[in-house]
Amino acid sequence: MRIQQLQYLETIVETGSINEAAKQLYLTQPSLSNAIKELEAEMGIQILLRSKLGVTLTDEGREFMIYARQVLDQVQLLKGRYEKDTTVKQAFSVSAQHYAFVVHAFVELIKTVKADEYQFTLRETETENILKDLSSFKSEIGILYLNSFNKQILQKLFKEYDLEFTPLFKALPHVFVGSQNPLTKKKRVTLEDLVDYPYLSYEQGDNNSFYFSEEILSTLDRKKNIKVSDRATIFNLMVGLNGYTISSGIISNKLNDDKIVAIPLDVDDSMTLGWLKHRQLELSPIAKNYLDMLKEHIRGYGFEIISDTDK
Repeated sequence: MRIQQLQYLETIVETGSINEAAKQLYLTQPSLSNAIKELEAEMGIQILLRSKLGVTLTDEGREFMIYARQVLDQVQLLKGRYEKDTTVKQAFSVSAQHYAFVVHAFVELIKTVKADEYQFTLRETETENILKDLSSFKSEIGILYLNSFNKQILQKLFKEYDLEFTPLFKALPHVFVGSQNPLTKKKRVTLEDLVDYPYLSYEQGDNNSFYFSEEILSTLDRKKNIKVSDRATIFNLMVGLNGYTISSGIISNKLNDDKIVAIPLDVDDSMTLGWLKHRQLELSPIAKNYLDMLKEHIRGYGFEIISDTDK
């Protein structure tokens, strides 16, 4: 086993593609594939599952990567200590459902970085992709919500992916609408109030299970449905079409100016928002800093952080 093989494997896992990894490493695809096959043969395990859609880690591969990353981290420390003019690039990645407080904390984290070089990634993505990103170590932290409807199914998936969920705070459902929407005249809205307005929700790719929905009450039948893939679009449609979506009630004037309003939704339900990590992965210092900033922003919105004793 060579350090170079571990570095090759890390790039493949990060890109999800041997072809893309080969381009980044300036190698031919056959030579990169052979290097990994040699590593698998030497270790006596299958590390990667190969398909037309790309590559993913096997269960043994995920465990192998935990140890491989520790080796690579130690290599970086040695280089930083003894090699001259070596810059250790800070790296951090988070995968999340579409929440303003996630972006805020990410921005603040980057502002604190003093390094000349860094590689940070924020993926606002589909719910299933969050689980896959964490299990394949593309991301160190994931952010999503649980409620009475999706909790049992998602917790089962957490176990299958070997992930650990830690609650951050509880929120009551709110409706997000444009500031010119007639519903803004109400202090609270009911489901009946929403019947004639377009319902906006985030698409969940090929796995369109209701349990992966970012919005509660996803199984209700609506007359007008519009699915989108990003927050900018969903906010534009709230303003342009008087559409609405259902979320936690946290909204940012800094990111969305004053065009969006959050109104309490009169339903008997709640959301527990929290963070995920791979169970066998020890968080990096920069990931811990991000969580601290995340909690700070959440408190700034008037929410109480759930302590370990409250879990």
